[in-house]
Amino acid sequence: MQIYKEMNIGTAKVTREEMEGIPHYMLDIVNPNERYSVSEYKKQAEKCIEEIIKKGKVPVVVGGTGLYIDSLVYGIEFEQEEFDEQYRNELTNIAKKEGLDKLYNLALQIDEKAAKKISPNDEKRILRILEIYNKTGKTKTEREIFSRQKEVKYDYKVFVININREELYKRINKRVDEMIEQGLIEEVKKITAKYTFFPTAMQGIGYKEVINYLNGNLTREEMIEEIKKGTRHYAKRQITWFKKNRESIWIDGESNPEDNIEIIKQTLIN
Repeated sequence: MQIYKEMNIGTAKVTREEMEGIPHYMLDIVNPNERYSVSEYKKQAEKCIEEIIKKGKVPVVVGGTGLYIDSLVYGIEFEQEEFDEQYRNELTNIAKKEGLDKLYNLALQIDEKAAKKISPNDEKRILRILEIYNKTGKTKTEREIFSRQKEVKYDYKVFVININREELYKRINKRVDEMIEQGLIEEVKKITAKYTFFPTAMQGIGYKEVINYLNGNLTREEMIEEIKKGTRHYAKRQITWFKKNRESIWIDGESNPEDNIEIIKQTLIN
């Protein structure tokens, strides 16, 4: 979500001060009313990686979205198919009138393996399973198997910061409270006043809940609790995702940072 311009508070976008003079790439590259895919991310990220390597530096890919990280680590190639807005609208109408359960059950019939990996409430990914099959005639699982056949270009080391679950949830709750204090609601108001079309930007945690609050569907307290709950669930899914990656090297997020830096250095040297 940090690729989007104007979406700063809700994405906890790194500030100039926090950068400490280190060049950061691919921030603020897309308007909130533009569509952006993992395929586009991979192409742009690889260009940045090449640029950094040519400078004699080690690229550090930072993020928590497992699919996007895996697209680089495993060299996954994603076909760039045209977006079918009419079919998306049909699915969205079914979800509204007949319930998301209907679409989730359809996804299970089409691609049981992919559907079982996601929550029955994850509308975005349910629609994706159905859209891929509708557009290509292949399941999402079939496409992913085919996409991993290309040889990986780089020797990646994957470090995952791990924090005690209770402490992690405390930090999440505190972060959400700080975002509200910093003006998350005002940020969303400005964006929605400027743009009318949001293919993916307003699906981000924090943004969709504020939209619901502004539309009168949630109270302020409910909105804040929904953001906290959604973020906690997302963090849990991240942990599960990276546990499945055999290459993951786990770093204790509560230990001395200098010790962790030394572990990373030694791993890169070896």
